[in-house]
Amino acid sequence: MIEPHPLVAMIHAVPAAQRTAEAAFAREFPQATVWNVLDDRLLDDARAAGGLTDALRRRMLRLIGHVLDGGARALLLTCSSYGEVVDTARVLWNVPVLKSDEAMFQAALAGPYRRIAVVASTAPAVPAAVAQLEALVPQVRPDRPLDIVTALSEEAATADDPDAAARHLADALRAAGGTDVDAVLLAQYSLTPAGDALAALAGVPVLDGAGAAARELRGLLTSPGGRTAAVAP
Repeated sequence: MIEPHPLVAMIHAVPAAQRTAEAAFAREFPQATVWNVLDDRLLDDARAAGGLTDALRRRMLRLIGHVLDGGARALLLTCSSYGEVVDTARVLWNVPVLKSDEAMFQAALAGPYRRIAVVASTAPAVPAAVAQLEALVPQVRPDRPLDIVTALSEEAATADDPDAAARHLADALRAAGGTDVDAVLLAQYSLTPAGDALAALAGVPVLDGAGAAARELRGLLTSPGGRTAAVAP
């Protein structure tokens, strides 16, 4: 049975990601009842450990279990650094569990882009995003080549406003040799407010994960067929 207001849980590592995801759901999936869970030590502890440890993976699984045992009909994990834990969660629970940028990556790979940049403002997000993107290539575009450029600007994380964050990201993209990319993917929800300004600076489409994830879950939870594709700009 399709519920009129399905409970969708979101687990966040930073408050900015929560605000971005809530805005995306209000715009793309207003029927959803949103449940936010924030652990603002997730990224700091991953940085201190040099990446995900078994203890951090178990911690995320406990958070996932908490919301799903609490009645959530679907879950969105907005922290890209913990995306690999979703693979385990999908084995343990029979509900939709989405990685932060999975829908965005699928839409980007289905599009006409040959050379794609992945930009981030926190180091752990870069390899996590690239790993997810590369893992989807055989499924979505096995017969078309793809070049991936990565750019990291930690200055963007502390920028005073979205325009300043966009300038830092654009500078990092130029330094990484990404001036000829066909599209830019934001590896963190917290960077979404800088998307429009970055698109103007880079002159190419900039895709964000929050809106794509909201559209994906809307299709999974409200459509009789159970799925709609998240369309890239």
